[in-house]
Amino acid sequence: MSATAVWSVDPRTGKRRERVATEATPAGVDRAVRAAHAARESLADRTVRAAFLRAAADLLDASADEVVATADAETALGTPRLTGELARTTAQLRSFAEVVEEGSFLDVRIDLPDPSAVPPRPDLRRWKIPLGVVAVYAASNFPLAFSVPGGDTASALAAGCPVVVKAHPDHPATSELTAGLLRRAAASRGLPEDVVVLLHGFEAGVELVRHPLVAAAGFTGSVRGGRALFDAAAARPVPIPFHGELGSLNPVVVTTAAAAEKAEEIGAGLAGSMTLGGGQFCTKPGFVLAPAGADGDRFLDALAKGVGQAGPAVLLDHRMRAAFVDGVTERAALDGVEAPVVPGAAGEHAVTAGVLTVDAARLADGGHGLLLEECFGPVTVVARYADESQIAAVLALLPGNLTATLHIAGEDEVAAPLLAALTPLAGRVLVNGWPTGVAVAPAQHHGGPYPATTSTSTSVGATAVERWLRPVTYQSTPQHLLPPELRDGNPLGLPRR
Repeated sequence: MSATAVWSVDPRTGKRRERVATEATPAGVDRAVRAAHAARESLADRTVRAAFLRAAADLLDASADEVVATADAETALGTPRLTGELARTTAQLRSFAEVVEEGSFLDVRIDLPDPSAVPPRPDLRRWKIPLGVVAVYAASNFPLAFSVPGGDTASALAAGCPVVVKAHPDHPATSELTAGLLRRAAASRGLPEDVVVLLHGFEAGVELVRHPLVAAAGFTGSVRGGRALFDAAAARPVPIPFHGELGSLNPVVVTTAAAAEKAEEIGAGLAGSMTLGGGQFCTKPGFVLAPAGADGDRFLDALAKGVGQAGPAVLLDHRMRAAFVDGVTERAALDGVEAPVVPGAAGEHAVTAGVLTVDAARLADGGHGLLLEECFGPVTVVARYADESQIAAVLALLPGNLTATLHIAGEDEVAAPLLAALTPLAGRVLVNGWPTGVAVAPAQHHGGPYPATTSTSTSVGATAVERWLRPVTYQSTPQHLLPPELRDGNPLGLPRR
């Protein structure tokens, strides 16, 4: 049987660009994982790991023109957007290099013996060690920052874990190019190239999460795909951690006072956020609670004006385009739903952005649950409420999210209770801002209650490294047997308790 070819496709035309690779067979997956597993000890030296991450960033920057051009040809995301995404990706790699060098991620804790304690306390020394081979499932909408050289890969390597990446079929050529650069960077620092291995194919992704030498997995994608892999990870003879980012509605609440004070500003800001990147950001605000009445009308008019000026967008592939067109058509056909700006198809290869509106009372009564599900692409749903009780009723129906946003005015008296109501729904709560754009910073959290993610961890920021580590305590262990990180005198100068 001949191997299945992997083709790069131009989403602007739907035509194949080039044959890139072949899908991995079960034997190929096994070879890839075993090669990565054999390379794990090479990552033990933190100095070498940090140098590798910086070398990877440097090679990506040096190849920027080729990387951006290749990614644009496969995703239609545009040179400006992809140039910014590449900068974010390389900054992320360098940030994790600093995390590795600083060392606090090892969480070193030492309790000296105390015979007088009740019960007596022995000598206890705790730190965190890498799990082993990490499977990374690349995202469709971020061919760089959440794919082969992205945050899951960078944080796993920073933890000391080799990575096997399952490329996304929407950008196989970009995946091959960036994986090659990471492997070159490894070799330049004396590491085996197989600290990063790339695979293609749907079945390869399923085989990967089941492989007994894979110790953990990171995923960014759909609820359906992520849940299937999550269940497979849990069903293994030895279950493994599965850190999946699956889907998010990213609700927004506009108070009556905010609408009265700045309806036009909020409407224009929402239009820019929900159409950014063709509405294909995981943090796109897809559902809004806004007041009925004259101020709410002003907000809606500004939103409709901004969305109407967005122009057609080419989505990442024709399958997603079809799902978007079908999704907005089904939603617009619901009783009581109106479309101030009609979303849908624009020719054979693009879509138009749109806005759907509905009375919040319909949702509060338990109807139109479809409007509370994510629709991937440039559309948002505005539910117009009559009072705060309707806000509370609708928020009680929402699933977990990556973000939740509150727009208020000055000393808005409803701000505190609304903020308290939004906090359980999301991993990042914003006030008077927009969720698109996720800063790479130590305090960042990119995750949230299910189905936003399958764990409580973050995939962005310094603490993303914690997903690929486990704690170990040594009790009453002689100094010469302890790892240097735990010895008396702190020979490596690590932060420790």
